[in-house]
Amino acid sequence: MSRTTRATLALQRIGVKFKLRSYEYDANADSIGLQAAESLGVEPARVLKTLMAEVDGKPVCAVVPSDRDLSMKKLASAFDGKAARMMRPTDAERLTGYHVGGISPFGQKKQVPIVIEASALAHSSVFLNGGQRGLQIEIDPNDVVKAAGAIARALTG
Repeated sequence: MSRTTRATLALQRIGVKFKLRSYEYDANADSIGLQAAESLGVEPARVLKTLMAEVDGKPVCAVVPSDRDLSMKKLASAFDGKAARMMRPTDAERLTGYHVGGISPFGQKKQVPIVIEASALAHSSVFLNGGQRGLQIEIDPNDVVKAAGAIARALTG
């Protein structure tokens, strides 16, 4: 597995500190994020999943804890929109340049607005996909906000 991806290069380019952690990716897992948390031996609330969605037809990226469900109503509200829906996997792959199960908020082919679950900022470090299946980036959640140009809002529940 390559440890250099567009995501890691994007973080290195702007001087953000992070650690890489590999795990055994299971394509058949019910929840990739929960499987990653178990494999890494960390609490699921610290492993964040990257979800591609659309708000009023425009692409957005939502980053939420792997043990929580994204609220479409709260996602739409975060971007002052009326309606939100999940993006089709093929559209997410085309837009980001990553494969589903390996989508990172960093280094996407097309930059889109990003929102992170506000509760994630309470942790000293979180894990996000590193741009390929089985690779996680451990990073300070405040650095996620800065590096991704993200906004923090309540997105789950």
